[in-house]
Amino acid sequence: MCKIAVIGGSGLYGMPGLEDIQEKVITTPFGDPSSPIIVGQLGDHSVAFLARHGIGHHLSPSEINFRANIYALKTLGVERIVGIGACGSLREDYAPGDIVIPDQLFDFTKGRASSFFGQGLVAHVSLPEPFCPDLSEWVFQAVKTTGNHVHMGGTYITIEGPRFSTRAESNTYRSWGMSLIGMTTSPEAFLAKEAEICYTSLAHVTDYDVWHISEEPVTVEMVIEILNRNTTIAQKAINNLVGNLNPERSCDCPHALESALITDPKVIPPETRRNLALFVDKYLD
Repeated sequence: MCKIAVIGGSGLYGMPGLEDIQEKVITTPFGDPSSPIIVGQLGDHSVAFLARHGIGHHLSPSEINFRANIYALKTLGVERIVGIGACGSLREDYAPGDIVIPDQLFDFTKGRASSFFGQGLVAHVSLPEPFCPDLSEWVFQAVKTTGNHVHMGGTYITIEGPRFSTRAESNTYRSWGMSLIGMTTSPEAFLAKEAEICYTSLAHVTDYDVWHISEEPVTVEMVIEILNRNTTIAQKAINNLVGNLNPERSCDCPHALESALITDPKVIPPETRRNLALFVDKYLD
């Protein structure tokens, strides 16, 4: 059993420090994950690592099989996920190089499979808090111990990508009160909640998007430069987190499906029931 996982985004393609490494190739009812899952020991704890964009970063945000990624981690017994990735800032005070632990999420994607449910089994998961507050606080404290500038809170808007925003779009998101902009946190966070896994985001601010007229518009080179600088910070934070995290969960995440399932079990198609047994058997048996 591996109770904590890290999903690495742009710039974070591995977890140095892991020992006794095993590579897990997992196929799910929703297809294959982005990459094999690396499982190893970080001190006394078993940690899983998944490269969100695949080995060599060959998957664009819209091509990521988010459902397969979360499902595969669930099969390993994962209870907590830290999603790490690059983002743009839509606020003056969230500067490039800073790290943010957001507390709200706005999904502005257009064509992604955002739920495990359907095909004869309906679930309506409550999501007023899209990120686990408990895990977010643990991650915030873990980053603080690295000495890096870290912020708690802010609304993260996920756009479809893969292109960056126009200036008109960026200014519109700012007028809506958004704090951060990126391309991968939705539906990752929503799917984790359906899987009853605690999820939080460790967001690396790489740029001011394109709204900040006194700064250069965002480029890939700009993103990679900041991420290369921050990779060590992320690795130190995960080490701090794993060493201090309370093994028992006291949040609502482990029971997210308890009042969400609405379909009469007698009418659920057998194939759908099999595909989702990992999530629902404890409620339907």
